[in-house]
Amino acid sequence: MRFGEAARVAVEALRANKFRSALTVLGVVIGVASIILLVAIGEGAKHFITGELLSLGTNIVIVLPGKRKASGGPMGGLSTVRKLTYEDSVAIRRKIPFVKNVTPVIIGAGPVKYVNRKRETTIIGTSASFERVRNLRVEIGSFIPDRGGEKPRERIVVLGRRVKEDLFGAKNPLGEFVRINEARFRVVGIMERRGRSLGFDIDDLVYIPIGAAERLFDTRSLFEVLMTAQSPTLIPQAEAEIKKIVKRRHRNTEDFTVINQGEMIAGLETILSTLTYVLAGIASISLLVGGIGIMNIMLVSVNERTREIGIRKAIGAKRRDVLFQFLTESATLSLAGGVIGILLGAGGGAAVHAFVPKLPVSLSFWAVALACGFSLAVGIFFGVYPARKAALLDPIEALRYE
Repeated sequence: MRFGEAARVAVEALRANKFRSALTVLGVVIGVASIILLVAIGEGAKHFITGELLSLGTNIVIVLPGKRKASGGPMGGLSTVRKLTYEDSVAIRRKIPFVKNVTPVIIGAGPVKYVNRKRETTIIGTSASFERVRNLRVEIGSFIPDRGGEKPRERIVVLGRRVKEDLFGAKNPLGEFVRINEARFRVVGIMERRGRSLGFDIDDLVYIPIGAAERLFDTRSLFEVLMTAQSPTLIPQAEAEIKKIVKRRHRNTEDFTVINQGEMIAGLETILSTLTYVLAGIASISLLVGGIGIMNIMLVSVNERTREIGIRKAIGAKRRDVLFQFLTESATLSLAGGVIGILLGAGGGAAVHAFVPKLPVSLSFWAVALACGFSLAVGIFFGVYPARKAALLDPIEALRYE
């Protein structure tokens, strides 16, 4: 029997029992739609997070205090022999020609007050190059001044947009004085509005010079040192040189960690991919349930069409023809469910994107092909037993069947 003829007969058999066929493919539809939707959301989340990280700078290399444990323990803390300091950042800037914008960072928290208004916020002590590394921009005024390699110490502050609005409203704050932890700082700039990124409000920050932050928080220990490599290909070489320089300054002890932006993105993508595959695997269980439903209906169909099978065999149909016919029917059922499931999954992805516009739901071709192929395989696998049962029927006994 040719495939075209077998497919035509299969479609006619399914159309003869439309309601039963629809209920049979429901499990396959749900399974495929779930897989398509979950994978689309997972892929979209990966693209979203990658885009958010890249929007905060590219080719970034980060030096953190504390050695990352091989067992996955925390960085920093008691394992740190010597703190990361401003002088470490100066040594990196002077001795490694293929990195630029070397930026020391101190992070603290505290109240920022203006007259009778107060706002608890995050305070970042840094230098002029932070603006370039993190791809941020001052909208009004200026950022922390560049002192040509000297540590900036002025008591000046650049306000994030949300902090400015909460403290000053519509008033222009340039030249005004605010108090940060009771120390007096002059406002010199307002950052452009950036909104939230990865759940963190970038507008709810204030920036002060690194020297002023050391005095304000009574510390010489840096939270991190940021820099950018001149090209992605130079990142491994930059990391090797950074380790050599900082290790020499820390008495030949590697009590720090060097990571790059690519590693961070790859780590997050691995986590999201694993989660996506696990959820898709759970959703695929309904495909197996749908396959069991197909087997059940095909067994019922074999019993109902026993005399038809007997007639086919009596006029010359071979076992392989009957086997192929029923396998085609089960495959058609599952494939129809797969196609409907793909359409529903794509529609669900579009609905998710409509409700959450910032999440770029990504419908991957490989996911569509995999779901379609898996649904077809389920139909064939669960259709083998009913088809084989039909093929092995004795034509005489089949003709006598009532």
